[in-house]
Amino acid sequence: MLNTNTSSLHQYKRILSLARPYALRLTLAIIASLFATLVWLAVPLGLRELLDAVFDEGNRDVLNTITFVLIGLFITQAFLGFWGSYALDWVGERIVADLRKAVYEHLNHLSLRFFANKRLGEITSRLTNDVAAIRDAVTGTLSEGITQTISLVGSVGLMVYLNWRLSLVIFVTVPVLTIAVRYFGNMIRALSREVQDRLADTTSVAEEALGAIQSVKSFAREKYETGRYNHQVEELFGTARKRVLYSNLFWSSVGMLFLTTMIIIFWYGGTEVLAGRLTAGDLVAFIFFAFNIGRSLGGMSRIYTVFSSAVGASERVFGLLDEIPEISDHPDAITLEKTDGSVSFKDVSFSYDEGQPVLKDISFECKPGDIIALVGPSGAGKTTLLNLIPRFYEAGSGEVQVDGIDVRSLTQESLRNHIAVVPQDIQLFGTSIIENIRYGRLDATDEEVEEAAVRAQADEFIREHPDGYKALVGEKGVKLSGGQRQRIAIARAILKRPSILLLDEATSSLDSESEAAVQLALGNLMQTCTTFVIAHRLSTIRNATTILVLEAGQIAEQGTHDELMQTNGLYRRLYDIQFHKTAEAESGQF
Repeated sequence: MLNTNTSSLHQYKRILSLARPYALRLTLAIIASLFATLVWLAVPLGLRELLDAVFDEGNRDVLNTITFVLIGLFITQAFLGFWGSYALDWVGERIVADLRKAVYEHLNHLSLRFFANKRLGEITSRLTNDVAAIRDAVTGTLSEGITQTISLVGSVGLMVYLNWRLSLVIFVTVPVLTIAVRYFGNMIRALSREVQDRLADTTSVAEEALGAIQSVKSFAREKYETGRYNHQVEELFGTARKRVLYSNLFWSSVGMLFLTTMIIIFWYGGTEVLAGRLTAGDLVAFIFFAFNIGRSLGGMSRIYTVFSSAVGASERVFGLLDEIPEISDHPDAITLEKTDGSVSFKDVSFSYDEGQPVLKDISFECKPGDIIALVGPSGAGKTTLLNLIPRFYEAGSGEVQVDGIDVRSLTQESLRNHIAVVPQDIQLFGTSIIENIRYGRLDATDEEVEEAAVRAQADEFIREHPDGYKALVGEKGVKLSGGQRQRIAIARAILKRPSILLLDEATSSLDSESEAAVQLALGNLMQTCTTFVIAHRLSTIRNATTILVLEAGQIAEQGTHDELMQTNGLYRRLYDIQFHKTAEAESGQF
């Protein structure tokens, strides 16, 4: 239990550290809330004087004076309470904004391996729901904890001052309430953490299904996905129901105990008034202080619940921030100002999982302007090899060099600024066509964007759309055909003017006419950069400077098309198989 409390305290200190830039505003807000609490404690004493002035003294002047004083106290308390609450909420929202920006920035610096091992919905949940829970910890627990403590201590002290005998009734109740707060608080805390976890799971299921909505519909799996989501929602509801049950059971028990205590106070206080040991004003003030104590104890239980939820949420959020990027720039990393595009692999090996190598002892060199084609069966390591050049993944051993410099010695940003990637799975943003193309170079003019589209054979279909270049492509480019998406991606790469071009089956979704046109556009681009191309249609890589044939993560063969065709090796077999399939397809034989 000690370790748990110590860990929670550490997490809470870390949460409060987020408010350090706004310490002055936060301090003033707390001070305003404290004074508002002190003013509120003075109100029952004012009411006591007011009632005694009426019933005991019959003094109208005192009555008028105390009335105006009480009105002033109410106005002061309202103003201080408003300003304190507003300033606290401001700090809370500011912290949420800062934390979300920090988490999102950090996520962008994490490696592809991290995202391959995480569910997108879980990450999204941490970025939204968990961060909001942390805000409540700053705006609620800190200020309210202090003010409720002062209210509790002040009320108890003033009750003892008014009548110590009557105070004993409260002193018997407080320990019972404290035990109840601790007992129910622990259960609510555990359930709050479970609710956050269930919520993350529910978000993940929704993200996955909606992100693959085309696959869902093509397999007619709407009912299945709805059932899967409904199951997660019901799991979430079951946990939330338990939390609500224990929370309301706690409040009902506290309410019953507190109201019973108030009845006893009324009864015993009435006997004290009749005995002359207590005035009517004292009794009313005493009851007000008793309500203050009940409110303070209830507030502290809420604080405990919020604190528990915030600690659980902070563990998940800070877990993201503490995630160390697998790939990071060295302190003395070099900025690659320009490059001629030469690339070399020296005894490079790589594995996603330890003991399961994907690439083994890969070595080759290419000169600026070379076209390197990667060929081989699925799973041979072609895409992985491409991913090592821009350092999407880090080589396990050996060196990947650009211009004779180990890419690990270069800053990631400067290296990737000279590389354009056209993947097989085209990723477009749900904005306009012109914004998607301009993503290749953010400072490009409209004329440069259109020129890139023309070279990528995309201008014609773009202008056929009523909105032209301003047409929205939909989520992940869903409004465009596969070929159109690829041409947009190629235009984006052309606009970047790279020194190194990585093409992963970049023309696979194009018809023969469009493919010929795009191949011409890419041919013009390839003249100014070094190109690596993965092509399953071997007829498209006959003019490659070098063809690397990969098999089981190793270079099985290497040479030009003509050289490899003469060896009767793997390349020749793959080419013959594909040639026969093409011939059969053209003749209508399947």
